[in-house]
Amino acid sequence: MIKIYNTLTRKKQEFKPQKNQEIKMYTCGVTVYDDCHIGHARSLYIFEVIRKYLKYRGFKVDFIRNITDIDDKIINKARQWSKDKNISLEEGFEEVRKTYIDSYYQDLESLKIPKADIEPKATENIPEMIKFAQGLIAKDIAYEKQGNVYFSVRKFKDYGKLSGKKIDDLLSSVRIEEDPLKEDPLDFALWKAAKENEPSWQSPWGKGRPGWHIECSVMSQKYLKTDTLDIHGGGRDLVFPHHENEIAQSEALTGKPFANFWIHHGLLTINGQKMAKSLGNFYTIKDVINKYPADILKIFYLQAHYSSPVDFSWEKMEEAKSAYERIYLLVNKLKKMSLPACETKIGGIEEIRAQFQESMDDDFNTPKALAVLFELVNMTNKLLETEDSQSEIKLGKIVNLMTVITDVFGFTFPEIDSGSMDNEKISELINLRLKLRKEKKFAEADKIRKELENKGVILEDTKDGTEWRRKL
Repeated sequence: MIKIYNTLTRKKQEFKPQKNQEIKMYTCGVTVYDDCHIGHARSLYIFEVIRKYLKYRGFKVDFIRNITDIDDKIINKARQWSKDKNISLEEGFEEVRKTYIDSYYQDLESLKIPKADIEPKATENIPEMIKFAQGLIAKDIAYEKQGNVYFSVRKFKDYGKLSGKKIDDLLSSVRIEEDPLKEDPLDFALWKAAKENEPSWQSPWGKGRPGWHIECSVMSQKYLKTDTLDIHGGGRDLVFPHHENEIAQSEALTGKPFANFWIHHGLLTINGQKMAKSLGNFYTIKDVINKYPADILKIFYLQAHYSSPVDFSWEKMEEAKSAYERIYLLVNKLKKMSLPACETKIGGIEEIRAQFQESMDDDFNTPKALAVLFELVNMTNKLLETEDSQSEIKLGKIVNLMTVITDVFGFTFPEIDSGSMDNEKISELINLRLKLRKEKKFAEADKIRKELENKGVILEDTKDGTEWRRKL
């Protein structure tokens, strides 16, 4: 039984999809006006782990993640680019979109995170957004003013059920965009009339563009082919107003629940501060992946529960690197061994499998699940040091389980490049070192170890001889 903390009900609930073993899952994707940062990476990675685990548990997961490619921030960046490059705003807009969509997909590749099943762009779904807004006008829960269409918040009686905010308190507690055309300050835009010289599309109300909230409602329901999603996810900062508004407009139109489970991840800070370019602590995915393999960033994320905030620092990345090296070293050892496949259940190993599943079934508790993986690493290292007659069979079983866990976590264990030092040269130096040690020339032998280490090669002396690996 999988239990998930549901933001909507504020408690953990047994997860059951609407249709047998099929899950309709949607998460809010990136807005393409800049390179993705490590907060985006956490979101992308968390929901990929959730998707992989649900598949491991036998579910068929239809997963949609959108790309917001029309938005005030994108238009502002396009204005700047068109001015700097002496091109039209239309050309600037297309250039910004393409540049940062390409950048986003480069980041996914460097993180070794696959795309969602479909990644629709907002600009590809304008006709459906217009139709959605027309439906709300027909139901008298939206209205048009001078080419703008607004949603009447007070006409949706359940407004605030996700965030816990009361309508009467919102005027004093929430910063609300000034707009004299609104009938009520709390109302939000479904469609915005075009301003001079900005991207726009023809509509029944004149030229304009969609509001942000309507994009996700339309794309989630269209591509998942349902009025009610099983899971809707995103960052905690999206609960209000974005997800609250998605619920209001979707349920007002269909009369059905918009999503049964809402999963929100905690936000990322840098050394206890909010990440911001003005503070000089803004790290893109590219900044981090240039210093560390993606697997190490994944270890860093796994060490905190997805719903908790996480604080990034380079020191913590070094700790994650040390932890990852333990797994990496063992995996490389096991790769070099010819181990038999093992289908029978073996005590101790099956208990670890059960612990992993129990941890992940409990609201995707990755810190506990990661601890289970390290327990497996410890067990395997002890087994490698014993003369157990069944050790090869046990190791074969361990490899199977380790593959399951590391696949769910999305580890790829990449080969590390050690510059010009090839395998033949490494073996030659290791043999020379062994010869020097036999001759008790330990100082000269240590110089070779140090030379190899400087070239990114780590030696480990075992009962079976000297093994080596490339430094991460």
